Amino acid sequence: MSTDAVLARIDADLPAATERLFELLRIPSISTDPAYRDACRSAAEWLVADLASIGVDASLRDTPGHPMVVGHVEGDGPHVLFYGHYDVQPVDPLELWDRDPFDPAIENTEHGQVIRARGASDDKGQLMTFVEACRAFHAEHGRMPCHITFFFEGEEESGSPSLVPFLHENAEELQADIALICDTGLFDAKTPGIVTMLRGLLGEEIEIQGPTKDLHSGFFGGAAMNPIRVLTRILGALHDDDGRVAVPGFYDGVPDLDPALRSQWDGLGFDAAAFLGGVGLSAPAGERDRTPLEQIWSRPTAEINGIHGGYTGAGFKTVLPARASAKVSFRLVGSQDPHAIRESFRDWVRAQVPDDCKVTFHGHGASPASVMSTDHPAFERARQALSAEWPGEAAFVGAGGSIPVAGHFKTILGMDAMLIGFAQSDDQIHSPNEKYDVDSFHRGIRSWARILDALQ
Repeated sequence: MSTDAVLARIDADLPAATERLFELLRIPSISTDPAYRDACRSAAEWLVADLASIGVDASLRDTPGHPMVVGHVEGDGPHVLFYGHYDVQPVDPLELWDRDPFDPAIENTEHGQVIRARGASDDKGQLMTFVEACRAFHAEHGRMPCHITFFFEGEEESGSPSLVPFLHENAEELQADIALICDTGLFDAKTPGIVTMLRGLLGEEIEIQGPTKDLHSGFFGGAAMNPIRVLTRILGALHDDDGRVAVPGFYDGVPDLDPALRSQWDGLGFDAAAFLGGVGLSAPAGERDRTPLEQIWSRPTAEINGIHGGYTGAGFKTVLPARASAKVSFRLVGSQDPHAIRESFRDWVRAQVPDDCKVTFHGHGASPASVMSTDHPAFERARQALSAEWPGEAAFVGAGGSIPVAGHFKTILGMDAMLIGFAQSDDQIHSPNEKYDVDSFHRGIRSWARILDALQ
């Protein structure tokens, strides 16, 4: 198959591709709000029809929540599963938008043209980069370069309650050689990346109970144990002076960074001062013997996300509170066991609670990290294909956040995933005035064409 002809077709068809994206963006598929249930179904039906127009055998699959879209098309090369999601975040607060969130438009900015709409970047624009690349192959050659299974979800923005059951029930149909996920971003405006490691996530809520009721600090202060004092002492001991987490066994399963990967990361020219300076900070706060990129991509963390206790309203109240609570999250890497860390953390906290207090815990999720094996030849072929399209050389990168579907593909379907996306850090996903650069949309389509050609 001639890739040059496909790329030329993509360039010529960009206005029509943009209008097709606009059609999808006009559908307010907000998955978390029951008022938009019909809109979510409409978005799924739109995708089924669009896939059918390029020769894909596509269908809508009902779930207890919003429907899945599954499609199959034969091709010459290996079997790939492409995943994206058609649902979007709510638009609140609406008054902060400069235009109707579901009335997409191209706007000129100081950094170039952007597509402005809810879902433009997360994830409708990204999803459609792959579909448009397939459309170009279909138009030029009448067939695809790979056997492709399309898998679009409608509940990603609301916790994916139907995803795991659906994967189990349809595992045989969804089997492929490798998965492709387009829900990530570029390293910078000129440099693409393939995410090969995603941190897991563990959440814990702690509550320290002291006296049976709030007390007057003048009557009881000094004699009665203060739960806030207990809680802050525990939280203050969570990290040592070198930034390491003090929970016993926390680093079990944390691997050292592969030297070849470290070399790629060093070549990215990451500007830690600019990264932190953009949010008003200047000094990395993680493990002292690790670079900032390691701290956010390949090292585990423990973070205090919220504290509550006593009187927090306006003015002043000299209360000695009966309770104090905190929310703590752990980002996990490698083969760290979230359940083992939960138990170790709870034991560590209990050992520091005095006799006059008691502690209770409430867990919030426990997902392990996802680490992809780059030994699969598809990874290097995709990296070279991306490098041919973008000014900067593509690299295998990490991601500090969590994308659970990648882990589910590995544990349920038994296959690794390549996470390739074209979002920019300023796309304002989940926020008012979300946008997707026209250049990201255009180069994203061309990138998938190059990748599919390289994989065949």
